[in-house]
Amino acid sequence: MSHRTDPIPGETIDRNFTFRFTFDGKTHNGHPGDTIASALAAAGIRLFSRSFKYHRPRGLLCCSGACPNCLVRVGKEPNVRACQRALKKDMVVHSQNAWPSLRFDLLSWLGKAGRFMPVGFYYKTFMRPASLWPLFERFLRRAAGLGWVDLDTRSGPHDKKYMQADVTVVGGGPAGLSAALAAEATGARVLLLDDQPELGGHLRYSHMGGIRSEELIKRVSASANIQSMPQTEAIGLYQDNWIAAQRENRLFKIRSRAVILATGLHENPLVFDNNDLPGVLLGSAAQRLLHLHGVAPARKALVVTANDDGWLVASDLHRAGVEIIGVVEERNTTETRVAAELEASGIPCWFRHTIIRAQGNSQVTGARIAPLDIDDNVEIRIPTEVSCDAIVISVGWTPTLELMHMAGGTSHYDERRCEFSVSDLPASLFVAGRANGGHDLKWQIDDGERAGRTAAAYCGYGEASDTVLESTTHTRRTSPRVVIPGGKKRFLCFCEDVTNQDLETSLDEGYDSIELLKRYSTISMGPCQGKMCSANTIHLCARVSARSVANTGRTTSRPPVSPVSLGVLAGQRMEPVRLSALHQWHVNRGAPMIVAGPWLRPEHYGDPAAEVCAVRQKVGIIDVSTLGKYRLTGSGVPQFLERIYVNQWHKLALGRVRYGVMCNDEGVVLDDGVCARIGEKEWYLSTTSSGASAIEQWMQWWMQSGWGEGVHLVDLTDDNSAFNLAGPMSRKVLQRLTDFDLSNDNLPYMSTSSVAIAGVTCKLLRIGFTGELSYEIHCPSGFALYLWEEIMNSGFDFAIQPFGVEAQRILRLEKAHIIVGQDTDAITDPFSANMAWAVKLDKRDFLGKHELARLATQGTKQLLVGFKMKKTNRTPDEGMQIVEQNGSGDLEIVGWITSSRFSPTLRESIGLCWLPREKAEQQGSTFQIYMDGEFEEGEVSHGPFYDPHGERLRS
Repeated sequence: MSHRTDPIPGETIDRNFTFRFTFDGKTHNGHPGDTIASALAAAGIRLFSRSFKYHRPRGLLCCSGACPNCLVRVGKEPNVRACQRALKKDMVVHSQNAWPSLRFDLLSWLGKAGRFMPVGFYYKTFMRPASLWPLFERFLRRAAGLGWVDLDTRSGPHDKKYMQADVTVVGGGPAGLSAALAAEATGARVLLLDDQPELGGHLRYSHMGGIRSEELIKRVSASANIQSMPQTEAIGLYQDNWIAAQRENRLFKIRSRAVILATGLHENPLVFDNNDLPGVLLGSAAQRLLHLHGVAPARKALVVTANDDGWLVASDLHRAGVEIIGVVEERNTTETRVAAELEASGIPCWFRHTIIRAQGNSQVTGARIAPLDIDDNVEIRIPTEVSCDAIVISVGWTPTLELMHMAGGTSHYDERRCEFSVSDLPASLFVAGRANGGHDLKWQIDDGERAGRTAAAYCGYGEASDTVLESTTHTRRTSPRVVIPGGKKRFLCFCEDVTNQDLETSLDEGYDSIELLKRYSTISMGPCQGKMCSANTIHLCARVSARSVANTGRTTSRPPVSPVSLGVLAGQRMEPVRLSALHQWHVNRGAPMIVAGPWLRPEHYGDPAAEVCAVRQKVGIIDVSTLGKYRLTGSGVPQFLERIYVNQWHKLALGRVRYGVMCNDEGVVLDDGVCARIGEKEWYLSTTSSGASAIEQWMQWWMQSGWGEGVHLVDLTDDNSAFNLAGPMSRKVLQRLTDFDLSNDNLPYMSTSSVAIAGVTCKLLRIGFTGELSYEIHCPSGFALYLWEEIMNSGFDFAIQPFGVEAQRILRLEKAHIIVGQDTDAITDPFSANMAWAVKLDKRDFLGKHELARLATQGTKQLLVGFKMKKTNRTPDEGMQIVEQNGSGDLEIVGWITSSRFSPTLRESIGLCWLPREKAEQQGSTFQIYMDGEFEEGEVSHGPFYDPHGERLRS
């Protein structure tokens, strides 16, 4: 089992401090500098997660963020890579994709049913009967997957930063450090990105560089012309050297004149029976745990290798006190000094052998090894069995060239090195170090220097290097993959639980193109994006299909290189958030705020249904300060309004208000609102909250295009606040605050006047979106809070309640009032939206007249109409589809729901929807709504649902 070692020089943890954290409810200890994974490993934890498909136990594999085995949930954040996330005090960590617990996952029985779930089974099964598919789908979604998203979690802060450099170096290892210094020496401005917390690359854990690597890091840190950015991962490389990079919640967009990729290598796993058991890990993972975090990954380890790196891993583990059961080497021999030392110390060394099985159920308890013949196949002999608690694999590497391929570079398969190598590069792109084929440390540093000087010269600094370096493959040769017989599962893709048998089945079914194979089998489509599986897949595909690796090819690299959260991609909310003068009052009353266009508005104050009832029975008040508010003055205003609205304005009397509909020149509804004539040459216009800024620009456009003669427009949206006081008691509440006669005779429905309310001069409009007696009060924003509280105090005896947007939506829906932008879309005209009464085609001209005249003659195919649900307690979600059977007996979509709520006033579900004209025009006609896999019946209802004759509005 893994455990803490004695202190190791260079480790990142601070053993002087210890803090606690929890994993699945159990408390563990860790140190500053630990990751979640290293702290759990130090506590002897082997089991980190369950696999995607079969729910098999999984433990640490790569410790570099390139595999799915250590994904956990931290707080409410899912799919966190435990090996990359720094441990913090009191951190709460949970496992994922396991029920009822990580150790006892009931869905692990799926592993025994693997033969009934072959590759592509979801395309072949559960198709019949179709009626059961919703049940199958729910089961599949629960059984498969990774973390779950808490929809109630609010997004944290995210932002973006734009940067520029002459030369950007991706990778902070020896080659990247050397490249940055060489480019900086010519005078170029250099940006150095690395995905690890500290610079140094593989030298941080492999300890090959010693003092020389420390000197490189010190020189980089001391340079004023190199900006180093550790813990920043380049996730995409686009045209013209446009780099996308991520650090925590920030997205960097970097433009560079030249780019150097010193991105290193990914270590490859090996395919054998039970190769996914906890305790099977890569050699580089063992070194990371050991040298960075002081964690020995095992008590008794078997090392399996095919190159000299494996012997270095064995030596490191041996010196740390781990008992090396033996070293299994695919090659015939090795001449390294380390190998000789290990053999001399009595450690068994099996040359020309490989592993064929990991023993154990929930973790490694042993291994089975066997010799190889000259064709790289396992000989038919009695295998050797050894007892161990870890199997450390170091058999080969894959250059990290994804960014190079994204930028248009090409690669070829080098048979001599058994790796993909760089072929052609764009003129401004350079590759250096281990990604360029060099494993020797001196070669990496020299290659980085060459790339740095050449990249700087491309930018106009200094001269290009003419040094030609040959890759040093003789010390780090990677052996070809071997086909290993066995009866247990052998995984190619740890993300998707794809085995070698799945790959062979896919090839047998004709998916022999590497791109089609990827999509059919889902290999490399999981969180690792092929880092752990692509190399083995390509080699096995080539062997099974009797082709060369070069002819088999590779899949296309696409950004992002690593998974990135949607919040990081979205970045900072760039749109301004506008707050009304009463915002803090709403917040102090516990109202949750929702986004309405550019504004934050109170959704409700605890009980929207109670707020609706207050308006219908007594009195309520809502903050509508978010409405667009404009003053138009001048003799040309009536003519201007005639042109931008579909209805008439010349005859609007002084002191009267009219509802207006605004269309564009194609007859599409843009906005609705009211306009009041408050003087002989003065008008006051309001628009919807979400459309205010767009409508102002629309009006300005036409004014400056020749329609603005004699018109002056002033935006009063921020200057004035507005409230709507509604309900049968609203007149009594307001009358207490003014000497103005509010009787129906003096201020009838759809009229306006300037009124002093509580000493504040206001514009008072007798209008009502809610369908009740109501008054819209517009006052200077500086008096808004004072006036609001005066009205609340005046209404105390009448049990006045503030109501929010949700109650307003229910109230307006009970009156069948539409909301432009919700019940309409980008092609909605007034005729189809049942606003034909507003269109005055006898006017001389107005925006949209020609198109509306055509529609008036030809008619429309769809209509917006009200509906009720047959089952009063069934309320469809907005956006749900309305379907019917066509002549062939198939279902087709004929409409959709735009607004839907349960009405506490009517005690039934009501809404607005789009339907074919012939059905919408028939009062009481029925239709089917597809809800939760079932069909529910709705009934067409014309006119307002509540107070259809408007008697309460005019009371």
